[in-house]
Amino acid sequence: MRKAFAQIERTSSEGGTSLKIGEVSKRSGVGIEALRFYERSGLLGRPARTMSGYRLYDAEVLDRLDFIKRAQLLGFSLSEIAAIIAEKGAGQSPCFAVREIVRQRLGELDERMREMRRYRNELAATLSKWDKVGETKGHICGLIEGTSIEHMAPASSRLKN
Repeated sequence: MRKAFAQIERTSSEGGTSLKIGEVSKRSGVGIEALRFYERSGLLGRPARTMSGYRLYDAEVLDRLDFIKRAQLLGFSLSEIAAIIAEKGAGQSPCFAVREIVRQRLGELDERMREMRRYRNELAATLSKWDKVGETKGHICGLIEGTSIEHMAPASSRLKN
């Protein structure tokens, strides 16, 4: 095991630990293409390169990737995460902005939940009517063809062309 660990870590010229992209991917659970995307998006700093062009990351990249994954689990978009990282990089605390984003997100979720409750109640009332009617003739299904629904189904459940 010690030999395998020694193969993973390389010592950089600054005396710290350098990791190649595959090693970062294994340790972090983030795919290589995602790591390249994060680099292009500014979520990760530009890593050093070997003479042959391999990326060499500092071990601190693992902390940054952990932060990115935690922020995503909390519902932050990659652009929001990039803004948070940039704000910290500029020497400011991003915590106020983070709270405001979450406050706004909660408001959006509350509205979606109200919309879902309205839709659920309307759908339940429709089913109750259909249970009383039973079978009805129509071109395909008279129940659907004869229904007038006031509210649209939530956007996430509508079919896209």
